[in-house]
Amino acid sequence: MSRGRLILTNIIALLVVILLIGGGAYYYVQSSDYVKTDNAKVSADLNTITAPAAGKITGLSAEEGKEVSKSDKIATLEGEKKVSISAPASGTIIKKQVNNGQMVQAGQTIAHVVDMKELYVIANVKEDELKDLESGDSVDVTVDGDDGSTLDGKIEEIGYATNSLFSLMPKSSDDGNYTKVTQTVPVKISIKNPSDKVKPGMNAEVKISKD
Repeated sequence: MSRGRLILTNIIALLVVILLIGGGAYYYVQSSDYVKTDNAKVSADLNTITAPAAGKITGLSAEEGKEVSKSDKIATLEGEKKVSISAPASGTIIKKQVNNGQMVQAGQTIAHVVDMKELYVIANVKEDELKDLESGDSVDVTVDGDDGSTLDGKIEEIGYATNSLFSLMPKSSDDGNYTKVTQTVPVKISIKNPSDKVKPGMNAEVKISKD
């Protein structure tokens, strides 16, 4: 092998080693200073407008995307008595479930309202990483539907039980073949100034600082 080729080979090998060391250092810093997960979704408090009795819906003004204030009239229910149906809270109508002239039953959903200014993220964090977290920790949030922007977040609440505890069909280990599975706990994260592109239900990724 010529001297020039040997030098080039050594330089390439050195660069590879530097990249490996750099990558390892970056991974160490990320894992030691942050808790990260992409098992997260944008959420919001959902207010449901329901029919107070059986009857026919008239004068419905609950169009999707419309902003309403608490107690705004949404529709009239014509049954044994005429009843005015109002919004239970301020927000945006995100889903309409009935149409004008439709017959409904008591308790039937008419529409859903969400305050789009009070969105938050629910991140499912592995149980063995919870020890590094507490309320008030800073969070960087990215939402799939709003690529290119990072939202400032803060831990508001850490759940009191794992997600699996509320499963409709929990796994049984009665046969003795128990396999330990890492559980996740929901963590509520507030977000500041989300854009109009951020919608409830969108996937998100979070990076939580270990303060």
